[in-house]
Amino acid sequence: MTRSTPTTERITTSPDRRRDRTGRGVLCAAVVLVLAAGSAVAWGWWTGSLGGVPIRPHCTATALGSTTELDPEQAGNAAIIAGVAIRRSLPARAATIGIATALQESKLVNVSGGDRDSIGLFQQRPSQGWGTLAEVHDPVYATNAFYDVLVKIEGYQNLPITKAAQQVQRSAFPSAYASHEPEARVWASTLAGHSPTGLNCVLTAPPDLPRGTRGSDGLTERTRAVKAAARKELGRNAVGADARGTTLRFGAAKSEPTRIAWSVAQWAVARADALDIVAVEVEGKQWRRDRSTKGWRPLSGGPTQGQVVVRVA
Repeated sequence: MTRSTPTTERITTSPDRRRDRTGRGVLCAAVVLVLAAGSAVAWGWWTGSLGGVPIRPHCTATALGSTTELDPEQAGNAAIIAGVAIRRSLPARAATIGIATALQESKLVNVSGGDRDSIGLFQQRPSQGWGTLAEVHDPVYATNAFYDVLVKIEGYQNLPITKAAQQVQRSAFPSAYASHEPEARVWASTLAGHSPTGLNCVLTAPPDLPRGTRGSDGLTERTRAVKAAARKELGRNAVGADARGTTLRFGAAKSEPTRIAWSVAQWAVARADALDIVAVEVEGKQWRRDRSTKGWRPLSGGPTQGQVVVRVA
């Protein structure tokens, strides 16, 4: 009986197969990189920044154990509503009612139209005696008009927002205001100065603006606009400026200097995008537009207690 001698078969991989495996490996790696990059971009969009670089302008307010977000235009209008309440010496509750109402009526956007002849932040109607078309489209005028009616409501501070807002607005959907109360309370608290460092806006760099020329008052046009806005919206007057005319200093208030200083400072941050504000200093803290992803940072050698410094592009 003859046994056959087993032979050892040598298994080899053809060059074509090796190339196929290499190609699949590169493709898989590329897919992983694309997915990772996509996840990073999605996360950056969600948080508003990527590696400390702003990619989505947004503003956040943190107070009362909650954080809420608005875009810069909405935050700026919330600052106007809260600022007018401060100028009129109204409580933060009034600002909460005002902000909640505007969130429901216009999403805090100064819209140029609405139902029938409704217009502006509060969708007020000239035909119902709120003012002229131009007046109710002015956020400061519209806010004052809202408060003029609100303060006449007996005990409005203790009313549910739905009832207080409805007595002013006479809306067809009165219960809708209540859903905005939690968010409005957070913004009112930060903008009234009750929650220091609670408000931050993550903004991209301002456009390449030409260097401003100082006028007879020593201020550039952009700085003059910030000064006028602070006076009109907050009732606060700047008491000094730097040699370049691009920095304003606000003095300490006689009562509650720290709270009022933070109300001015956080108003300035909320209005920074619209007014080309690039830095704010208060109570040992600084906000800088070019480092806005970091929020409020410690500052040595800043303004004295109760004072606020606002720097303009």
